[in-house]
Amino acid sequence: MPTVHFRGKEIECREGATLRDVLLDADLTPHNGKATVLNCHGFGNCGTCAVKVDGEVSDKGIREKGRLLVPPHHPNYDLRLACQTKVMGDVTVEKYPGMWGTQMAKEPLPPLTDADEGDKADKADEADEPADVTADADEPTATDAEDDPTPADAD
Repeated sequence: MPTVHFRGKEIECREGATLRDVLLDADLTPHNGKATVLNCHGFGNCGTCAVKVDGEVSDKGIREKGRLLVPPHHPNYDLRLACQTKVMGDVTVEKYPGMWGTQMAKEPLPPLTDADEGDKADKADEADEPADVTADADEPTATDAEDDPTPADAD
């Protein structure tokens, strides 16, 4: 049986299981912050379940390749969509900060501690926000909306 190593936990699963399902079944999530609720639920459309995977997994399919070409993702990030990745052997999975999990300059999220178990959602929301006050260039801010010259009722 393959073993998935994620945030300090080891999860056994059947060969060919979808990585996203394996993590969710273990009460873990491949999403950060608001993406735990605001995601495509495994259809490969949103890209919020992007993770770094080392080990035996399925090849990228057409849907996954296409989604990873669209910003904020990039083919050079070497990420996989957990919802499109089948576990074929032992794997180590890392999730990076940010809603899309693409803040590659930072370290992967740390292992979960027992104290984290009770407030996973709060920790995920904190991981969604950058450590400094500077806004991430890839994500719009409230200030961007105020500066937009387009009338609110324009379609």
